[in-house]
Amino acid sequence: MNLKAGFFDRKAKTRICYDDFHAAENLAEELRLKIPVSSERPIVFVCIGTDRSTGDSLGPLVGSLLEEKNLQSFYVYGTLDEPIHAVNLKEKLTEIQNKHDNPFIIGIDACLGRIKNVGVIQLGDGPVKPGAGVNKELPAVGELHITGIVNVSGFMEFFVLQNTRLNLVMKMAKTIAGGIYQASLPNPKDSWNEVNWEWEEEQTKAIGD
Repeated sequence: MNLKAGFFDRKAKTRICYDDFHAAENLAEELRLKIPVSSERPIVFVCIGTDRSTGDSLGPLVGSLLEEKNLQSFYVYGTLDEPIHAVNLKEKLTEIQNKHDNPFIIGIDACLGRIKNVGVIQLGDGPVKPGAGVNKELPAVGELHITGIVNVSGFMEFFVLQNTRLNLVMKMAKTIAGGIYQASLPNPKDSWNEVNWEWEEEQTKAIGD
């Protein structure tokens, strides 16, 4: 986890509140604008964090949700079963570079920030720097980053992480995973509208019965 959201303030191009109605759709649109169009570079999402800390579990939760979707367009590393964290980060990055030819990597991690920004998902250019807030020398990850501000920074960060609400982290993870999934679809807007329409039709039938 990068404990300081401020590192991204100048670089972040997009800031989305996780509970906005179109949050996942907006994230998908921004991802499609930033991801290379060329199919020569494999798109790899590296989800960083550990389930040993509630606040730091955002990354592996996203990874596990995406793994269930069995994405055809993107590769995903870092799940609840096989987390990527401070101990194995260098090893996993080397493994990814050896497995994929010139991958376009997008790093996903949790961070802490100002109270007014808790629940905000950030997408921006440049890498995520895990461990930067706790003076750990870890490699930067990605040409893009997605970060989720899960709690407030400034005092007893590790205690704050341990006491972050899983409910918030899970909802943010679902929004991020939903956006990535939609970005992987050939016609995500059409598919999204179709799903909503089907749900509304079912609700209408149930009410009319």
